[in-house]
Amino acid sequence: MEHYDLCVIGGGPAGYAAAMRAIDLGKRVVLIERDRIGGTGIYNGALASKTLWELSHRVATANDVLMRRGREPFRLTWEEVQKTMNEALFERKYLHSCHMQMMAAKADGPGKAFRHVRGHGSFKDGRTVQVQRDGQGMEISADHFIIATGSRPRGVPGIAVDERKILSSDGIFSLTAFPRSIVIIGAGVVGCEFATIFSNFGCTKVHLIDRAPRILPFEDEDVSDLVSRNLERRGVVIHHQARLERIEAEPDAVRYLLKYEDGAMEEIAVEKALLSVGRVANLEGLGLDLAGVRMDERGNVALDGTRTSQGHIHVVGDAMGTNMLVNIGEQEGRHAVETIWGLHALPLSHKNVSTIMFLDPEVAGVGLNEQDCRARNIPHRTARIDYSCLARAIAMRHTKGFFKLIVTDDERMSVLGMRAVGEHASSAIQAVALMIGAGIGVAELAQLMHPHPSITEGVQECARMLMGTSIFKPEVLSDRMRCTAWRPAADMRAA
Repeated sequence: MEHYDLCVIGGGPAGYAAAMRAIDLGKRVVLIERDRIGGTGIYNGALASKTLWELSHRVATANDVLMRRGREPFRLTWEEVQKTMNEALFERKYLHSCHMQMMAAKADGPGKAFRHVRGHGSFKDGRTVQVQRDGQGMEISADHFIIATGSRPRGVPGIAVDERKILSSDGIFSLTAFPRSIVIIGAGVVGCEFATIFSNFGCTKVHLIDRAPRILPFEDEDVSDLVSRNLERRGVVIHHQARLERIEAEPDAVRYLLKYEDGAMEEIAVEKALLSVGRVANLEGLGLDLAGVRMDERGNVALDGTRTSQGHIHVVGDAMGTNMLVNIGEQEGRHAVETIWGLHALPLSHKNVSTIMFLDPEVAGVGLNEQDCRARNIPHRTARIDYSCLARAIAMRHTKGFFKLIVTDDERMSVLGMRAVGEHASSAIQAVALMIGAGIGVAELAQLMHPHPSITEGVQECARMLMGTSIFKPEVLSDRMRCTAWRPAADMRAA
């Protein structure tokens, strides 16, 4: 039985990052993966769906120009779309494969620092993992363990996902042709992303079921409304405040029944259905009970940071059951390794995580939004500028969108958060995230020398608006620029 300093179970983004960080520290590492290195970060998730979004976005942009000139829209076949997606997946897979082979064959001896083992790993006891593959088995012991086994699509009682007519967010990638119509159950980030993708390609009639009054309810109303209007402009039917009463896969269709807030009922038939209601951690079959790992009341592993009830066993990434994002998982993996070997004692902070939603238009955010501030009774000021005021957006012919900067309601005006909705939205986020972490106020932001023309100039103009020094004046362009302030127990007032 081979012994290692660290055994990582799961080769997705979090597990892979953990393994590589341990190698940085000179540790001997084994990485166990039962399926494919890269996990959902490559397959059936981030890279696959974003490749589809990028391609669909280009198709939609081209068609906007063609249709304005009275020309026929451009169409791709699903086979062509899938070919592009598979090329992207192969490129990333090949990078991982080459990297691991070279790591295992370093000059100090094959496998001395790093070993990749294929198979299903499960705990035999608190210090030993057994790996099974194709009827063959082996045992591995280690001083420390990191569980990074990822997640899978969440099911819903009464909805039979067969991955042929009713699909999960994993099974959607196995389509062989564009469906003529599809209903998406769940109007969160993933549901709205797929609604955007299919409507952008223009080959599929999309229905989106939303139990809430508006999609993306965790975002401010102005963000949600713009995304909703653009989806509807591309022909998406959003069933607001609708409850799914029944859905069945029939030989020639998927038929579903909705009940609305006012009691009205509606039955609709489509070709396919996509169930997109979140994901759950993959914890089954790991032998956690044999390792003495305690679970919480929700069925997730009980954690203190990334550490389980067994101090030498950590959990990172989607397996934690919360914050299921690639960038967060990678940081959790690295942090767990650094915690194990005493590089720091501070807990990992999930504050000010930069996020991006691949919608129409793109939505990026960091820190608090307005409804977060109000829920916490935080006095704040906001400045919002439309893309139609930005030279780069005008040049790109993409003027639907806005920047919104949120700061403390005091003389310092420290940055609390930002939302960017529109083309290249994510390019402006990271600098603001750094400013939030450093407690930097808008005066410094206003003085930065941004390239021109660039989308990030909108962030600077927001800072200048709050200081009363903007180039365009909100009192003149009130339909495109706006400053507001809010305090607890007071209505929002114009600044």
